[in-house]
Amino acid sequence: MSVIAETSNRSLWKGTADAAERAHWSAVAERVAAELATDALQRDRANQDPTAELDLLRDAGLVNLLQPAEFGGGGAHWETAFLVIRILSRADASVAQVLAYHYINSGNIGFAADPSVQEEWHRKTIAGRWVWGDSVNPTDPDLALTADGDGYRLDGLKRFSTGASAGDVVLAAAAVRGGDLDGTVQLVVLDHDRDGIRYLGDWDALGQRLSASGSVRFENVRVEISDVLGQLGDEPFSTLITPGIQLAFGNLYLGIAEGGLARGLDIVRARPRAWFLSQADTYRQDPFVQRVVGEFASRIAAVEALADRAGRLFDEVVDEGAAVTAERRGQLAIEIAKVKVVSTEVGIEVADRIFEVTGSSSARADVGLDLFWRNIRTHSLHDPIDYKKLEVGAWTLNGELQPISLYT
Repeated sequence: MSVIAETSNRSLWKGTADAAERAHWSAVAERVAAELATDALQRDRANQDPTAELDLLRDAGLVNLLQPAEFGGGGAHWETAFLVIRILSRADASVAQVLAYHYINSGNIGFAADPSVQEEWHRKTIAGRWVWGDSVNPTDPDLALTADGDGYRLDGLKRFSTGASAGDVVLAAAAVRGGDLDGTVQLVVLDHDRDGIRYLGDWDALGQRLSASGSVRFENVRVEISDVLGQLGDEPFSTLITPGIQLAFGNLYLGIAEGGLARGLDIVRARPRAWFLSQADTYRQDPFVQRVVGEFASRIAAVEALADRAGRLFDEVVDEGAAVTAERRGQLAIEIAKVKVVSTEVGIEVADRIFEVTGSSSARADVGLDLFWRNIRTHSLHDPIDYKKLEVGAWTLNGELQPISLYT
């Protein structure tokens, strides 16, 4: 279980998850996933904000999983949080995405906030069972935080603000104009209904339809000093949040692959006959079907092992706190980039080729097998996978690490 760190260490999470922790939260996540699976396709087609689904996560304790136990949180580790994301993605990748962003956004309490205010932020998050949405999209840096008296005014538009319209608070990154923090980029946390915040509801993608990822417009929004969480900078420990979100994505894709394969197996097992040219009696006995399934199961198992290793490594690096060096942080990012590469490719292939063994009837709209492909195809465009391969290749060949950014 996690413990609040000494101020000098800065790390809120200590050590790594034990088997009991992983087993407990896995069981919780599996129960939630089973409930989400009952109507995932219908909710996807409704294309509405996942407000009821977030209540399910709150009631299960999943939103406070990473919060310190001494303040009433779950006291779990990042490795466990990544596993929870994976399990939920098997059933509903949209809801899993919102939870993943919540873990990352609220994780900035530990990575970006001054230790003197961390306890207050943790206590508010735990007591309110807050889900943290965001408006941080680094490819859309349009938010301005203008000094105004003893506070600020926030203005601008942010696209792809996952969880913002459905959550309790919005984490926004904005460039400061004027005042003592002029020229810096600050993270601010605003309650969902703050005057001047408008949720545009323009998320209409092929997949991840319930991820509440629409645009948010900020118009003369009052920001108090107490709303400022911390600075967005390039100090190694504070930037661990980026490898963290990349590993969350890798587990999201892995979960989609696992869910797609499981759904496909159910369909194959229920098919009464084999292809007329086959010498097998049923599709499940057909050697060609077994070959494809064996390939998928083997490749998924390999990605699982890589993702689990990276999850444990992430906690080990976090445990180092302020002692984390740029090189140590960069090497962690490389290991996570490997997960991102293989989880993307395996996830897309499984979600696509599963139709080869389930047959033409599985393409019916009411079967919903397309949900897995639509979800991973949509989210895997988040950042080009070729650049992750480049990161790994540059390190492997030349020992070169990429510059720190919100993608690397």
